[in-house]
Amino acid sequence: MNHMLKTLLATLLALCAIGVRADEAADKRAIVAGLEGLAPGLKVEDLRPSPLPGIYELALGAQVVYVSADGRYLIRGDILDLKNRSNLTRAARARQRLQLLAAVPDSRMLVFAPKKATRHTITVFTDVDCPYCRKLHAEVGALNDMGIRVRYLLFPRTPPGSPSFRKAVSVWCSATRKATLERAMEGMAVPAKSCSNPIARNQILGDELDVHSTPTIVTEQGMVLPGYVSADRLAHVLDGLAKQAPAPEMTGDKGSD
Repeated sequence: MNHMLKTLLATLLALCAIGVRADEAADKRAIVAGLEGLAPGLKVEDLRPSPLPGIYELALGAQVVYVSADGRYLIRGDILDLKNRSNLTRAARARQRLQLLAAVPDSRMLVFAPKKATRHTITVFTDVDCPYCRKLHAEVGALNDMGIRVRYLLFPRTPPGSPSFRKAVSVWCSATRKATLERAMEGMAVPAKSCSNPIARNQILGDELDVHSTPTIVTEQGMVLPGYVSADRLAHVLDGLAKQAPAPEMTGDKGSD
């Protein structure tokens, strides 16, 4: 192939790429216009092409929906890749969860780390007044012994000013947070404290992640395990996920409503 032909082909490919980018930008503008009033603050950056031609993926927190290129149709449901036997929407939700959690520093959490090497890390939305949260917390020592790092986000399931909310604030504002958490998880009274705290922000984050019950466990892969899961069972699941085994469809035991 001579130099002139190579140059011509390269130019044509570049023009095609520019055309695709222009079409995509136009599609995104149409979608933003079509969803005006339904999704305030929506930006073109919130949209990405889906695996289906003419359909775009829109992440709303950890929820994923799809929108037609003209902004007229919104589709709720999962896209399944039948060839690869995979749930593409489920993977997109996991990706969104991890992105949201990545913005939360450990300093906003109560972290129980293993004394030996960490094999896995879980992030847990917990309510100190939730019986199943207390049951899970009773096994944190066992989880640590198995190399599992537990990061707690205090997440009362009641609004600001409620007893559970005030108790979560008191735990956070204590000079000995972990010891006070232990008392609260055992159903004991904790001294009332007040300070600048992340509890309300944790509730907003939980809403974005579509957390409906406690405990809710989020794995390093962005998978959600709602409800109590025993330490042994949880370790088994985390090992499987780390090996990129198919993500288990788990509900755990009942968490709080």
